[in-house]
Amino acid sequence: MPEKIGTLSVDKMEESRKKEDEIEIRGCWIRFRFLGRCISTRSKVENSICGNSVPYVESKSTNNKILDQHVVHPTSSATTSNTESTPSTPNATEDLKIASQLRKFNFNELKSATRSFRPESLLGEGGFGCVFKGWINENGTTPVKPGIGLSVAVKTLNHDGLQGHKEWLAEVNFLGDLLHPNLVKLIGYCIEDDQRLLVYEFMPRGSLENHLFRRSLPLPWGTRMKIALGAAKGLAFLHEEAERPVIYRDFKTSNILLDADYNAKLSDFGLAKDGPEGDKTHVSTRVMGTYGYAAPEYVMTGHLTSKSDVYSFGVVLLEMITGRRSMDKNRPTGEHNLVEWARPYLGERRRFYQLMDPLLEGRFSVRGAQKAAQLAALCLNRDPKARPLMSDVYEVLKPLVNLKDMACSSPYFQAVHMGGNQGGGSGGGGLKGQAIRSLSIPGCPYVSPHRRGGDQLCRSPNWV
Repeated sequence: MPEKIGTLSVDKMEESRKKEDEIEIRGCWIRFRFLGRCISTRSKVENSICGNSVPYVESKSTNNKILDQHVVHPTSSATTSNTESTPSTPNATEDLKIASQLRKFNFNELKSATRSFRPESLLGEGGFGCVFKGWINENGTTPVKPGIGLSVAVKTLNHDGLQGHKEWLAEVNFLGDLLHPNLVKLIGYCIEDDQRLLVYEFMPRGSLENHLFRRSLPLPWGTRMKIALGAAKGLAFLHEEAERPVIYRDFKTSNILLDADYNAKLSDFGLAKDGPEGDKTHVSTRVMGTYGYAAPEYVMTGHLTSKSDVYSFGVVLLEMITGRRSMDKNRPTGEHNLVEWARPYLGERRRFYQLMDPLLEGRFSVRGAQKAAQLAALCLNRDPKARPLMSDVYEVLKPLVNLKDMACSSPYFQAVHMGGNQGGGSGGGGLKGQAIRSLSIPGCPYVSPHRRGGDQLCRSPNWV
């Protein structure tokens, strides 16, 4: 059963956190944990592929996984529109709107394309099932040998719950109609008996979450801003340019996928909702999303607006600035919640250095980081009406991608961090009193002792 955001037991969170920590320690064994869930019952794949409901795209964050399952909170539906309802029984074709450009696959085609859903094809777990890599004909549905034709990601349906069925319908209905360079492309679908699968374009660089939190080498600042820009453009399209406004509702690092050139695309539309219509100001719905990303007013009231997505964007932007997760119980007391910890630093021009991801080692634009921090503060405003439109966010981010005024060449930056280290303060960068080398070399080519070590950890697989 999904947990209520407002009534989650602290003891239960800590118990789950310990289990997840064990998974983290095992390193590459996490891959086999996925295999156990998705592949050990491969002989039963025709009956039910995969049984766990975990939000889609990338190996999940170990720090907020408790509420990575979509959480439910009952709310009043008075004076609102688009109230969410739950049908009594799943129906594969109920409310299904098939866009003309989508390809219809049969189950055997997708089974063959993924080589019978074998372990080598597994990409990971999704919001309602497992995701496998496959190969199909460029212009049809015929499976082809690996390396030939079009690489795709095949997403399966977990048969255990009604929520998976509803999210499957939402994916087809939204992504079938919405076409944009910053949205993952839905190629086709399969409805056959009780089987329901979706076929997406394959995204070779996986998710933003993977690059921010699971790789040994830090994601460059310019690339972070490029990803933020693309994600902002995708949200702006949904809110302001789509024929009918769409509220995404589940914006987070694991749902931002990257192509070969690090262009960002939004994935997983299972929780998306049509925006309010007419004179309505919001949509009333059950509270569903990921703890740490959901806007506080939405969690409290169930009133959903496009400004809820803007808040979530602010959280993700803050994650890109700091290199910290939105929720991290492994941090010291007072630093578990990223937004609450960061608020005092966001409003002060000089203190923002303490926010910066230490793995960047000063390789970030001073003006760009200041602007990004100011923008995050606007998006995270407690008053939803004071948050900017996503089109305005996009315009602010556009010039930040190519700024070259590196902080590591700044005497002030060096003084702040050297002083912080000598004083033993933890600061935002988390350098914790260790000495660092001089940062005055142009281009900052030195390697800091604070960089994550080695490549021993297992790489998360690529996703859609």
